[in-house]
Amino acid sequence: MAENHKEELEGQGMPAEETNAAQESAPADAAPEGDKKDDRFSWYVVHTYSGYEDKVKSYIENTIVNRHLENKIIEVRVPVQDVMEYRDGSKKTVRRKLFPGYVLINMDMDDETWYVVRNTRGVTGFVGPGSKPVPLSDAEIKPLGIKTESTMKVDFGVGDTIAVVSGVWRDTIGAVQRMDFSKQTATINVELFGRETPVEISFAEVRKMDR
Repeated sequence: MAENHKEELEGQGMPAEETNAAQESAPADAAPEGDKKDDRFSWYVVHTYSGYEDKVKSYIENTIVNRHLENKIIEVRVPVQDVMEYRDGSKKTVRRKLFPGYVLINMDMDDETWYVVRNTRGVTGFVGPGSKPVPLSDAEIKPLGIKTESTMKVDFGVGDTIAVVSGVWRDTIGAVQRMDFSKQTATINVELFGRETPVEISFAEVRKMDR
């Protein structure tokens, strides 16, 4: 990694250790050492091949759905910033990646989530000493505009049946199709105009149905 890139990351409160898949000592099927924090999610950083940031984000989001990991990996982010450029005498706002080669992931770190992220195509490793995942501190997160409030805990997940207890869809019952912890919503199918339509319901408006 270029020295000036490293200094830029450190100046923004981001870890700047470069990882290399060929140098990793941990096998792909083993989680890194250290105690897992069961009661909270943390933001981690992974290093990607150049230009693979958006692809990695898409790959991980697809895996979340396919493996039903909505309760463990709740947000994947490629930090961007708006930059004003002047071309041909006119100015134009363009969006650029804030940290090229890096993707941020808000996740509950355990064997499964470590394996899924580490083995995503385009990912070369977690950022941390010896490629051991180290969560970002609040001070490192603050410059990125990421909220650090605790995520609402729920007792249901994808596939569970929930009842809507307030709001527009009150008294509706449906199976959870998707969870979005960043927006604090669950998606269920409701009958609308004679066909099933997916709608998002706030976590605060639903409860799990007893089987």
